[in-house]
Amino acid sequence: MTSSSEIQTHPQFVAHRGYAFRYPENTLLAVQAAVKAGAKYIEIDVLLSSDLVPVLFHDRDCQRMCGVEGAVHDFTFKKLKTFSVSEPEKFGAQYEGNRVTSLVELVNYIETLPQVTLFVELKRQAMQEYGIDTMLEKVLPVLESIKNQAVIISYSIESLIATQSNSHFPVGAVFDFWTERNNDLIQQLNPEYMFTDINDLPDDGALVCPGSQLAVYECIDPQWASNVHQRGVDLVETFQIAEMLAAFNDE
Repeated sequence: MTSSSEIQTHPQFVAHRGYAFRYPENTLLAVQAAVKAGAKYIEIDVLLSSDLVPVLFHDRDCQRMCGVEGAVHDFTFKKLKTFSVSEPEKFGAQYEGNRVTSLVELVNYIETLPQVTLFVELKRQAMQEYGIDTMLEKVLPVLESIKNQAVIISYSIESLIATQSNSHFPVGAVFDFWTERNNDLIQQLNPEYMFTDINDLPDDGALVCPGSQLAVYECIDPQWASNVHQRGVDLVETFQIAEMLAAFNDE
């Protein structure tokens, strides 16, 4: 455990795909474990099934999570529910029988947790398959009951501009390179949040995104998280939410 004398300050931590270090990512099981660990911020990814049901899923295919060939949009929601979302290469048979989580199922859970903020990443694969309008039509109404707890984030800045035009949800731009924060579309968007890769941050100096809270991914090092926080980072995404929170529990 890191003592308070070693680390004085820390950012808010975001459970990246739930408690993904210990549980199959982007599942209700992983989200519930993150909340139990003390997470106040959770990030999940959303794709659409072939019958346009929003589900929690990150990858472009189902192989890593389910051991099944094919993309999420190749299957109906009913069929997806037959897959074991157990991340077998990582966890073996430990979570065999764990099922895909729909966005509706997750929202029903988050409704009971007013202290939790949910970052909902709209995956580009779904929008390439069905279009931005369809993605928003299927996702935003589901989130309406947690409208004060949900933030829409995406690499697709066009989808965030459309979100701003058609809803009241705050938005977060996601990008891999620090310099991208200054591109014209992101400046036009003026997002409430900006998410970028911690590995591409400059080595020193203040980290400033005027008008936006700055979030970084992916970090499992408490000292590094503390360092970037002191330079201006507000939120740090981590797969190891329990371990990161425990590192600062003496403060």
